[in-house]
Amino acid sequence: MDKEKIKVLMIGPDRSVHGGISGLVNGYYHVGLDKKVDLRYIGTMKEGSKLKKLLVAGLSYVRFCMCVGKYDIVHVNVASDNSFWRKALFIKCAKRCGKKIVIHQHGGNIDEYYESLDEKRKEQVRNIFGMADVLLVLTNKLYDFFGTIVDKEKIQILPNGVSTRNVDGSEVEKDYSKILFLGRICRNKGISELLAAMDEIHDKRPEVTLYLGGIYEEDAYRSEVEKRSSYVKALGWIMGSQKDELLEKCGILVLPSYFEGFPLSVIEGMLHGCAVISTDVGGIPEAIEDGISGILIKPKDVAGLKNAIERVTDDKEYAKRLSCGGIKTAKEKYSLEKNLQKLIEIYKNLV
Repeated sequence: MDKEKIKVLMIGPDRSVHGGISGLVNGYYHVGLDKKVDLRYIGTMKEGSKLKKLLVAGLSYVRFCMCVGKYDIVHVNVASDNSFWRKALFIKCAKRCGKKIVIHQHGGNIDEYYESLDEKRKEQVRNIFGMADVLLVLTNKLYDFFGTIVDKEKIQILPNGVSTRNVDGSEVEKDYSKILFLGRICRNKGISELLAAMDEIHDKRPEVTLYLGGIYEEDAYRSEVEKRSSYVKALGWIMGSQKDELLEKCGILVLPSYFEGFPLSVIEGMLHGCAVISTDVGGIPEAIEDGISGILIKPKDVAGLKNAIERVTDDKEYAKRLSCGGIKTAKEKYSLEKNLQKLIEIYKNLV
């Protein structure tokens, strides 16, 4: 196997999709996964109409079935809800073909979703995850949960990471009156609370500006943002150099989500020296030590969010300590280059 590259067939949302899984997959390409293994990626979902999504799903399954026999390992990126049931078809096909299967679970609310199912559906979920040779999870919390429904020996923790190449947030002068949000603009990301907090902050600190880097998943928020156009700026989905520039310019990154898995935006903010304010849900408390590498608040807590933002904007020394703590944590624990090394070792052990 040293002379011949391991052949990996990976599936997940199309790389053009706006979301965390696509961001991680693109990150893997950026740090050279496709150079380390013989990699083919099949996108199983694209954004658009229901008909378009159905056509993409069907065609991707046909493509998968036609080529799966050529590969050693099938790596399946899966979230919760509909994503899980779509990917179950691919997992079953790979199992029938005798392939080694890596299931990479990204869903932040998979434990709650599982508990909401009836017993028959729960058994189906257990059977599908049980087909994995390796089950990759993002956090210790998810490791404990999956340990109750599948063989613990199959489970490995592989937290999300970001490339640390050519990034040194400590060299950038931050403007803590500029706040950045990265993600879909919807209720579950805490947008209602964020806008409410900004209303109160604006009354006393009119210079504080919120930049929303994301697409509207719920159109009702479009008019709410437009009403606040003097202090809330909608930028659309941002990526590449534009995102890097905003991460360098803004002093605060905020993500007041109701639930999460292990959001890349939090790690990106930490790496670039932003003071990160987020909720204590999913894997976020494993990344952020409250008061050291960021600030943790409760979901739906407008007052807590407002107070956290004001403390950072008003106390520059405190803000700088959070920035330094975040940079240190991101580089030491969440380097995508180190993440890639572990993934390659997992592949090697399977074949």
